[in-house]
Amino acid sequence: MSVKTVFLDCVRLKGKPVIQVGFVYDPEIIKKIKTVPGAVWRPGERKWLVPDSVGILQELQKLFSEYKIEITGRSHIKKSEDRREQQIALWLDQLRRYMRSKRYGENTIKTYTEGIKIFMRFLEGKIPAEVTLDDVIRFNNDYILERGLSQAFQNQVVNGLKLFLKIIDNKVLDISMIHRPRTEKRLPNVLSKEEIKQLLEAPRSLKHRAMLSLIYSCGLRRSELLNLKPADIDANRMLIIIRQAKGKKDRIVPLSAKILEMLRQYYKSFKPVQWLFEGQYAGTPYSERSLQKVLDQAVEKAGIDKPVTLHWLRHSYATHLLEAGTGLRHIQEILGHKSSRTTEIYTHVSTTGIQNIASPFDSL
Repeated sequence: MSVKTVFLDCVRLKGKPVIQVGFVYDPEIIKKIKTVPGAVWRPGERKWLVPDSVGILQELQKLFSEYKIEITGRSHIKKSEDRREQQIALWLDQLRRYMRSKRYGENTIKTYTEGIKIFMRFLEGKIPAEVTLDDVIRFNNDYILERGLSQAFQNQVVNGLKLFLKIIDNKVLDISMIHRPRTEKRLPNVLSKEEIKQLLEAPRSLKHRAMLSLIYSCGLRRSELLNLKPADIDANRMLIIIRQAKGKKDRIVPLSAKILEMLRQYYKSFKPVQWLFEGQYAGTPYSERSLQKVLDQAVEKAGIDKPVTLHWLRHSYATHLLEAGTGLRHIQEILGHKSSRTTEIYTHVSTTGIQNIASPFDSL
């Protein structure tokens, strides 16, 4: 099967530099281009347009790295802006080196550096030592809120910014004055046991059933599943060892007898070499994107009309444990929550007791 081509044309329209993105219709490419800030569909040209801004050409090449890319024309970015991009890269490298020396996780490093890159691009000519509280407020209003970005993203930028300005030794801004967004109180999304059963039985592949079943039966995060190795399954003690999970903590979770039997069948059939669940080639880990596709296909086949994510399985596991009488303290340990307050959220979605309350409407 031939690799599809994405065409990136650097042009000027009505005096403004833009990049025209052209391709043969593909839902996956459309899904990707929609994530680019400022991208708009132009029916007349039958192409997507993206503002030609600092670093955007490199970002597009990274976004479509799995496709063949053809670039025509030259980006209209000024040389001074190119130098700005190089300077930002040096600042980010300084932050990256510091975080690695402190043994931050690679995912956290990536999240912080991406947030700081966006922030410093927004400030255009300013250097980190000149950043003020007004700059942060302006970024929150004119970039985050203007684009409808999430509270979680804003919080991640705050975390990265506090660390970044501490390293750079900003003398203008009191870091403690950088405020976080007010906490949203949202309930976790939970599927019923019947829906979970339909979802887990939907995949035809034993490997796919085993992956989804293991996430639900042990309340695993996506990364925890993909980082498992065969040696982490302790069949004698009926436990799974989760190594260096969120917060760089090890923990153990109980292993279901039904899951153990399923894993034994899977192991005999697939014979993984290094990782419990491997990708197309032996010794390579299964990808996050492929795992998401497995879930999407299972949800569709099960006929569940909800925007289910992998984390819903973890939420459902915790809620079903609580409804079965498992104490919050044990659930906290199994899920690896640092604070009991995080675990207590499941008491608000558990149906235990609530379904037995009769509405006064019934007695009218």
